[in-house]
Amino acid sequence: MFYQLYELNHAAMAPLRASTEALRLFYSNPMNPWAQTSYGRTVSAGLEVFERATRRYAKPEFGLPTTVVDGRTVEVVEEVVWSRPFCKLVHFQRALQADQTVGPKILIVAPMSGHYATLLRGTVEALMKGADVYITDWQDARIVPMTDGQFDLDDYIDYVIDMLHHLGPNTHVVAVCQPSVPVLAAVALMEEAADPCAPASMTLMGGPIDTRINPTAVNKLAQDRPLEWFQDNVVMTVPWPQPGFMRPVYPGFLQLSGFMSMNLDKHVVAHNEFFEHLVRNDGEPADKHREFYDEYLAVMDLTAEFYLQTVDTVFIKHALPKGEMTHRGEKVDTTAIRNVALLTIEGENDDISGIGQTKAAQTICTNIPDDKRMHYVQPDVGHYGVFNGSRFRREIAPRILAFATEHSIAPKKKVAPRVIKGGKSG
Repeated sequence: MFYQLYELNHAAMAPLRASTEALRLFYSNPMNPWAQTSYGRTVSAGLEVFERATRRYAKPEFGLPTTVVDGRTVEVVEEVVWSRPFCKLVHFQRALQADQTVGPKILIVAPMSGHYATLLRGTVEALMKGADVYITDWQDARIVPMTDGQFDLDDYIDYVIDMLHHLGPNTHVVAVCQPSVPVLAAVALMEEAADPCAPASMTLMGGPIDTRINPTAVNKLAQDRPLEWFQDNVVMTVPWPQPGFMRPVYPGFLQLSGFMSMNLDKHVVAHNEFFEHLVRNDGEPADKHREFYDEYLAVMDLTAEFYLQTVDTVFIKHALPKGEMTHRGEKVDTTAIRNVALLTIEGENDDISGIGQTKAAQTICTNIPDDKRMHYVQPDVGHYGVFNGSRFRREIAPRILAFATEHSIAPKKKVAPRVIKGGKSG
């Protein structure tokens, strides 16, 4: 019922938002003399802040038409190369010349935790300068019809395995935050089955492998409440007329309220500064605010079964580090991983996945040789800085590319047929 009321309120606000936007355009129009005055800019700024605070933000675009490879600018085209109801695999196809470096093939597994995959725009932008990049584009559960079935943590693992099969051998997988657990589980299952499409390396970044280590506020929330509390308080059904009508979900707007409440004072200050920049006509800082919040405030619904199974498996039972995690009744054995190289990356000031939680993968993957493992802690960054920002571009991305390159599997050389006496080859 709460979701329906939220939708009703959003619809009821539509005329007010439309009139607010019309008034803002009137006061900011350069043909209007008031637009050049402090009064006009103040009114226009207040109207924009109101409109942005009450709108629903659409899924952003990646918007990466070019990149630089070997010092030369090349065009980039997005193409969907694999698709299922809850995910599309997007390839950033670069128009490389014959003499340019292709680099390792990297599958970025984006978080399915509220925000769209475009939150990793900076991750893609940095890595595709030296790699052939693919990314998981998870779908908003509210737009997936009930006829397409359910989607839980087991399905997530199946999707990862299926995508690795599609990409073939010598793929390098990079899991950012939440997918660290299902990616590690998928790799363990593939290694145990001697799957030839198991990745050459996996990189886990800021992921909750073992949330018993340095638990954060997010971890404690899950640990202090039974699973039934989440079922009763955050699971709702998608209202009509959305395509996913009647699908049980963890709504994006509830997730966003949780994100915002963690650092509410910072968001209030940021919007106040945005208002002041608009009044002073400081274009660049205002544009940066719009760019960040257009992404941050765009959220998606998660299927209830995926959310609840993840909370139970990862945050309440700690099943993976305890060796108790299963996938469709089959035990996930991380000691089966022997051939896949492992890189774990953490942020020194991460307040989502505490320091040591991702490194735990190094402990539970006991049979990976020492020359195939590496751990790195990035100083002076929080959770977001692990996969985005200047330090990521300067310090972390080069390490990921170097690690993938080092552990790429060299193609087998074709051996010329041996000619023996009598003209037969063998």
